[in-house]
Amino acid sequence: MHDDLHLTIRNLTNDDYDEIKVLMDKVYHDIGGAWPKHTIHQLISVFPEGQICLEDHGKIVGLALSVQVSYQRFSNPHTYDDLVDQKENILNDPMGDAMYGLDALIAPEYRGYRLGRRLYEARKELCRQHNLRAILAGGRIPNYHEHAHEMSAAEYLEAVRERKIYDPILTFQLSNDFQVTRLLKRYMPEDEKSQGYATLLEWKNIFFEPDTNVIRSRKTQVRIGAIQWQMREVESVDELLKQVEYFIDAVSDYKSDFVLFPEFFNAPLIGLSPDQGNQTEAIRFLASFTERFINEMSQFAVSYNINVITGSMPVIEDEIVYNVSYLCRRDGTVEEQKKIHITPHERRDWVIEGGNDLRVFNTDAGRVGILICYDVEFPELGRLLAAQDMDILFVPFWTDTKNGYLRVRRCAQARAIENECYVVICGSCGNLPQVENLDIQYAQSSVFSPSDFSYPHDAVMAETTPNTEMIMFSDLDLDKLKLTRSEGSVNNLKDRRTDLYSVIWNQSKS
Repeated sequence: MHDDLHLTIRNLTNDDYDEIKVLMDKVYHDIGGAWPKHTIHQLISVFPEGQICLEDHGKIVGLALSVQVSYQRFSNPHTYDDLVDQKENILNDPMGDAMYGLDALIAPEYRGYRLGRRLYEARKELCRQHNLRAILAGGRIPNYHEHAHEMSAAEYLEAVRERKIYDPILTFQLSNDFQVTRLLKRYMPEDEKSQGYATLLEWKNIFFEPDTNVIRSRKTQVRIGAIQWQMREVESVDELLKQVEYFIDAVSDYKSDFVLFPEFFNAPLIGLSPDQGNQTEAIRFLASFTERFINEMSQFAVSYNINVITGSMPVIEDEIVYNVSYLCRRDGTVEEQKKIHITPHERRDWVIEGGNDLRVFNTDAGRVGILICYDVEFPELGRLLAAQDMDILFVPFWTDTKNGYLRVRRCAQARAIENECYVVICGSCGNLPQVENLDIQYAQSSVFSPSDFSYPHDAVMAETTPNTEMIMFSDLDLDKLKLTRSEGSVNNLKDRRTDLYSVIWNQSKS
């Protein structure tokens, strides 16, 4: 045991060869020992960043040697000789889109401190910095010779994966997020302990971005604004649309990518209906303004350079009333999402029916889904959207009481955690005593995140003061979602037992 460790990581230099040879001869005594000096010097020359050592008080106690390769070539079957020529020169490809881990070793007397993990983390960071697709490696299985008489190499890999057998290299690789993609035969015939076999291991760089036009590149920092809307009496459509434009203008001034309005935000127009006593006719009266609102809000989206989620509005199609939210992109295109689950009040008093389609929308600031109020209380919908790589879920809602609001809030928080996405909820406040069934409101608009170290301790990114008209802003990091889904404390999406259960959309109803 070493009681006084002083560890540093650095890149190798040509002067390190004598120490490198001592360490490699000690660890690789069964497969030929150290690389010759010219091989190490060549690696340092062609890919200096990829040659890493770990020191204790200036003494090299660990190594990680790497080269650049073509992912297409080396993610397929190959042997160790495909990397090395007859003069023991390593075939580095400076235009390669992947890293290949040649060697990773720790001095025997320093094992037990998890120092190998440090070298692997350094390799991963290098892979990200160079925007390489993945790290590949051919991994020895040195304990296989002890079991070769009773099981095949494939069976051995499965037993190691299930932790029925310990293998010093494969077990370590699996614990560092590497995946076994192939079993390589005759990879290194002289490796008698592995019986010539090796695993083809891969660690994917989730931040890899193919070369692309900067203008079309994926946005990773997204700002959203939400309008906690004050329900107030209005005397005309123009008056309400001016209020809409004011808020879109204000949110746009803060360089937001999205603005979200609440469910039925234009309900004050019901107060202009000649027959408010007939609620069925009143909601149809409100629907008569929807086309104009879509056109105007789409123009605002273009004029103010912001993607607008229009809350929701009633729409009549073939004499059927639906509750519909619209995505008005800043490029002028418009998409719709109908409310799928209709509340008893909507069904009974307004004779609204549910839609039959659910989808994720591509935008210039991430992939988004929309669930209107009651819909977020059905976890199957969030899971179906998550399966389509949704980044942000927008939930416009209208609730009259705090208990109704809390149903929406708590279910929305659950959707953020279980689907590893951001969820934005936005509602209305104020009073409309002249409009039946819309006389009171309760809302506290909020932005929720997954629950992990990268996010606020309570998984709440932002929230408004309850029942007060105001604008809420929040900055969302989409790369954090990628990291959470791949390397989070838990992996809710990745760890689903799809061998036992699944959520399937009935296409015949769409």
